[in-house]
Amino acid sequence: MSKILVTGGAGFIGSNLVDALIQDGHDVICIDNESSQVNEEFYWNSKAHNFRMDIRNLNAIKTLFAGIDIVFHLAAQSRIQPSILNPLETLEINIMGTANVLQASIENKVKRFIYSTTSSSYGLKNQIPNVESQPSDCLNPYSLSKVTGDNLCKIYSDLYGIETVSLRYFCVYGNREPLKGNFAPVIGLFLRQHKEGKPLTIVGDGHQIRDFTHIDDVIEANLLVMKKNLVQSGEVYNVGTGKSISILEVAKLISTNLKFIPQRSGEAASTMANFQKIHSHYGWLPKKSLEDYIAKKMSEF
Repeated sequence: MSKILVTGGAGFIGSNLVDALIQDGHDVICIDNESSQVNEEFYWNSKAHNFRMDIRNLNAIKTLFAGIDIVFHLAAQSRIQPSILNPLETLEINIMGTANVLQASIENKVKRFIYSTTSSSYGLKNQIPNVESQPSDCLNPYSLSKVTGDNLCKIYSDLYGIETVSLRYFCVYGNREPLKGNFAPVIGLFLRQHKEGKPLTIVGDGHQIRDFTHIDDVIEANLLVMKKNLVQSGEVYNVGTGKSISILEVAKLISTNLKFIPQRSGEAASTMANFQKIHSHYGWLPKKSLEDYIAKKMSEF
């Protein structure tokens, strides 16, 4: 059994991870400040040691890292459009907050630091399928802040010896996905709109393509990286399916009641993961199907 700390542990991905860690018998500390504006609720596991704290306050959080073996850092301002509306807050949370969590980790001699990052770093200039060696092409404060987090992990690994791994997620969906507001992730947004009898809002022409990755596969990637011997510290790994589908095609799997809204700035036209690196190093493979998930949710309606 390990002693593990999860930041952002009451949110979408974090709460699923906390549940899996506790089910595996680990002692888990969870930090979250419940600041996400797209979460209708937050999911605190009563078997974890829960603390409502802000990662921007290093002095407040660092005592919680004493005796911790592994840190999963998921706390972030994690949406593109809110980052454009409020760039300073995004940069403060995602850059200084990440630096604080890394600093608290090295001061308390944490062995391994697993960072949740984003495929939005690939931007517009990189061809699909996206590979980790492609240069960053940040289109918004969110992607810039997360790429800076990737670089901070590498620097802290090189300078201070902490083992770091960055997992680059591609459009995560599934259990507890955020549903609130117009900037919620698209799968949850479409399902909510359909359930409410409203038209599904398609940004632009809907021909943007995305690699949608199920939450269970994302959690499995985190657990594998935690359990297995580290191949190399400071590395970034894509976590995606290697398949893409257009937003319009996704919408048509749910409803024919569609509404097209203006194109947004700062968003990529296409994403698709090449996941061979994480498969080669840690044996991870995606298993879940978006079409199966939507069919299941539709049958529940």
